[in-house]
Amino acid sequence: MTPGADLAGLTQDYRIAFLRYLPRHDEGALTAGYAIGREAIAGSVSLLDLVLVHHRVLREVLEQTSAGERSELVDAAGTFFCEVVAAYEMAQRAHLDRD
Repeated sequence: MTPGADLAGLTQDYRIAFLRYLPRHDEGALTAGYAIGREAIAGSVSLLDLVLVHHRVLREVLEQTSAGERSELVDAAGTFFCEVVAAYEMAQRAHLDRD
């Protein structure tokens, strides 16, 4: 698979989990987000690529969201993204602890 194809699949998985999270902010969707982060690390996806995926998906959703709902959407996106990158944070801390 090419790197672009890998990011396309990651983007699709991210979009699905994020859209699942938005209506009820349920724990299951956050767990899916965390799993996406772990899979991204295992697949050697850079944190910058993950940021790009988040930005693309958030932009898509923002374009379909009314102005009055955007603030809540951005807050939810931040919470979801933090869960996704938590695995990167743990990996970094583990690396620093080894040094």
